[in-house]
Amino acid sequence: MSSLEVFADVRCPFAYVGLRRVLDRRERDGTGPTLVIRAWPLELVNGSPMHAKATGEKIAAIREQLAPDLFVGFDVDSFGDSSLPAMALTTAAYRHDLQTGEAVAMAVREALFEHGQDVTDPDVLSAIGSAHGVSVDESDHEKVLVDWEEGKSLGVIGSPHFLVQDKGYFCPGLEISHDETGLSVVAKQSAFDEFIEKALGANSGTL
Repeated sequence: MSSLEVFADVRCPFAYVGLRRVLDRRERDGTGPTLVIRAWPLELVNGSPMHAKATGEKIAAIREQLAPDLFVGFDVDSFGDSSLPAMALTTAAYRHDLQTGEAVAMAVREALFEHGQDVTDPDVLSAIGSAHGVSVDESDHEKVLVDWEEGKSLGVIGSPHFLVQDKGYFCPGLEISHDETGLSVVAKQSAFDEFIEKALGANSGTL
């Protein structure tokens, strides 16, 4: 089975949008690779925690300008203080098989962004893991750091960063900018089509 590799942070809203767009296209076409979502922990990359308020502002801009159907249950008070536990659960799931890994990787994101759950809460993660027959051991926590180091060696620059053959795509199809009025998030269809054609082997089209 073919796969598509991507480095991303569990709590990154732009990564969630990118992953959903790829999965929606795969569902529409009825075929395509399984996502291999590897750890790119922004709290380690940036040397500081991700901030709930700033993330909430990004989500508000995304919903207003791009994807009103996503992030419907996001609760800034349930943002938590780290992505690392959820990333460890994801790496544990990929030890089972690619399909389980993808399912858990998306389940933790949906728990946070659609259901307002705190994915640093051990009970939340345990419930997700149990639903997919996955448990975490120490090697999974270590694998998060291995992914981060390998991502750096591969030239990963942010979340999400897809790898297709010999080319990297950071936030494909999204133009993100800041000015005095705030955050702007614009879909660039031609850029996304270029990416999706290579990633899924599909003809270009509008998602």
